[in-house]
Amino acid sequence: MLTSTATPYTGFTSDDFAVFQLPGLDERMTAIQNQIQPKFRSIGGRLAEELTLLSGREMHLHIARHARRKVNPPKDTWLSICSNKRGYKAHPHFQLGLFDDHLFLWLALIYEVPNKKNIASAYLNRLDDVTEAVPDSFVVSQDHMKKEAVAAGDMSEEDWRTALVRFRDVGKAELLIGRHLAADDEVLRDEDELATFALSTYETLLPLYRIATDVQ
Repeated sequence: MLTSTATPYTGFTSDDFAVFQLPGLDERMTAIQNQIQPKFRSIGGRLAEELTLLSGREMHLHIARHARRKVNPPKDTWLSICSNKRGYKAHPHFQLGLFDDHLFLWLALIYEVPNKKNIASAYLNRLDDVTEAVPDSFVVSQDHMKKEAVAAGDMSEEDWRTALVRFRDVGKAELLIGRHLAADDEVLRDEDELATFALSTYETLLPLYRIATDVQ
């Protein structure tokens, strides 16, 4: 059961999503750092604690810094939770983040994961387990930089196989599985509701997380 922190964040509001309409790198980054990241630290700390208990691994919170950006402002921002204390990109991890029109919750296997070929092969070898683990209401993406995602309920077994083969064989291909919440969804306004919703999403995806980390 998730409990509130001593200083709970107030939930994500329309003002948070409007940050991605601000022009210029400096202005947008300042708003991300001052407005969104404190909320990430609050909810991310809670989720990392709960995922530590659920996964049996010590989980660590990471917040995107966008340090490589020198000109173009970020179109989204996120927190990540994984078992590695130093970084998350090279490891299977959980994400919570914002584009301008929705919040995303992912089990994320991005292209920096060094053994994604082996992870993809493990998923292909257990394709029935993978498809049964993902509810129809969840969504799937192969590029964390794009908003678009496909509803799992619209994917056939062959669609899953095609996505996993692409994830295995294409260097920049990624695999992200999770849920979207529209920017005006009332769940986002209440810290406890969103934290519970996020944790439920991650708990559903833990079997796939374990398959991926067992291959590590």
